[in-house]
Amino acid sequence: MPGMCATPSAVISPNDRAATIIFAGAEACARALDRLAALRHAGPMTHAFRYTIALALPVLLTACAAPAPDDPQASFLANLAQHCGKAYAGRLVSSDAADADLAGKPMIVHFRSCSADRVEIPFHVGTADGGWDRSRTWVITRTGAGLRLKHDHRHADGSIDKVTQYGGDTATRGTAQQQEFPVDGESIAMFRAAGLGKSVTNRWKVEIGDSLYAYGLYRPDGPDARNFRVEFDLTQPVTTPPAPWGW
Repeated sequence: MPGMCATPSAVISPNDRAATIIFAGAEACARALDRLAALRHAGPMTHAFRYTIALALPVLLTACAAPAPDDPQASFLANLAQHCGKAYAGRLVSSDAADADLAGKPMIVHFRSCSADRVEIPFHVGTADGGWDRSRTWVITRTGAGLRLKHDHRHADGSIDKVTQYGGDTATRGTAQQQEFPVDGESIAMFRAAGLGKSVTNRWKVEIGDSLYAYGLYRPDGPDARNFRVEFDLTQPVTTPPAPWGW
């Protein structure tokens, strides 16, 4: 946060009556400045003490004015959350044969529930009979190590699909606009148990910009290569859809 130290420890050691001031990290900035001010008015100062304060004060002021280290993952969640309660239309933009049944289908993404550590994003897909498949919800949460993407799949009667809660955790800090999620061990075991061996190298990518939200599934080049991507226009909100199945 602005006004708090963003650097590790520094030590100021004035002589005479001055106690050693040690500060380590953001929370000590205000204390260090307060103590310097108190020492300055505590009584006559030696030349060495004046010199120490003259050197230390600019350093302290610069450190305390520095912004905290950037947190792209918190910014990413905030970028998602600014659309909370809104829904947007989208479409399939990739061309894998495996997704031929989704080509041209209407799609809606709904930023249904948001907090500082969790965003729930139902993904609604139109069906051939004019209805909607409301089985999918993307859930992005903050963990102690980064961000986690999970896929919640449910049937029309609200029951849980046998292949659900798969996904992965970020391996890098990413950016405020894009995060990538390699498949995790729990999901790999689930895929193998369900006979979905091709999915054990899945990687998911979620992007959020000023005018675009995108979700993608990728697998490396080779016989099991995969490229699925849907995009949504954030400049044109649409009517909010009903809750996803089972929620």
